[in-house]
Amino acid sequence: MHLDITRRHLLAGLIWPAVKRVSKMRFGLTTYQWGRDWDIPTLIANCVKAKTFGVELRTSEKYAHGVELELSSAQRSEVKKRFQNSPVAPVGLACSERFDSPDPAKLKASVENAKAYVKLSYDVGSRGLRVFPNDFQKGVPEEKTIEQIGDALNSLGKSAAGYGQMIRLENHGSAGRLATLRKIIDRVEQPSVRIMLNSDAKDNGGEGFASNFNLVKHRLADVLHMHDLKDADFPYQLQADLLIDAGWEGWWLVEQSAKVPDRVQALIELRKAWEEMVARSLKR
Repeated sequence: MHLDITRRHLLAGLIWPAVKRVSKMRFGLTTYQWGRDWDIPTLIANCVKAKTFGVELRTSEKYAHGVELELSSAQRSEVKKRFQNSPVAPVGLACSERFDSPDPAKLKASVENAKAYVKLSYDVGSRGLRVFPNDFQKGVPEEKTIEQIGDALNSLGKSAAGYGQMIRLENHGSAGRLATLRKIIDRVEQPSVRIMLNSDAKDNGGEGFASNFNLVKHRLADVLHMHDLKDADFPYQLQADLLIDAGWEGWWLVEQSAKVPDRVQALIELRKAWEEMVARSLKR
């Protein structure tokens, strides 16, 4: 039987060709706990063994990888070269700078420190910097804190854009709920500033995770943090579904602190569980 599909039929919605769901999401690691005592050669070797080809380097707490502001130009170049000569990409740095302090001097110092980390990220060949919002302060109106964080991010984002870097504002702290981050990001003109998901159970509040996700999906960063996929308090499968629906192309970075006998093997097992989750999303 010949079926004559016309443009009129398609526009009327009577016939619509099936579109295969695809995923360009990738699996990676942040060195927060499982990689804190791995120097760069060990980190690369372990990630290759676990088929985990993107890493976020946590800074500010003297991690074994040694990527800190004190590195000389030559040392920064050496770090960049090590990653370039491997299949593992440094997808970003994660500093702990935050922009919630009511003390102008502390706020200014946080912004300037973050700008220094942006330069470090650029020098070692990574693509962005994680920062925190972070908390509402006692005695300070919430709207004032939101305005302050937005202004700080505009300044930081302008500096980051000059290096081709992304600022990833993680949903962290009492000022880090997705609904609040939407208010913050609406004040940020710099497109280099994006929202970084943290797979946080608190974002099930209000009308639910899907509703909160939709508030920020237009300004998502290219990485997120994931934790225990077996945690029933967070809808990991729904998050995967929504990200694929949105055409998001980014890294799910493992941020785990669980004590395990073999972190490389645990990373392999988590990657396989993540792959199974993504496969379920693609079959929807």
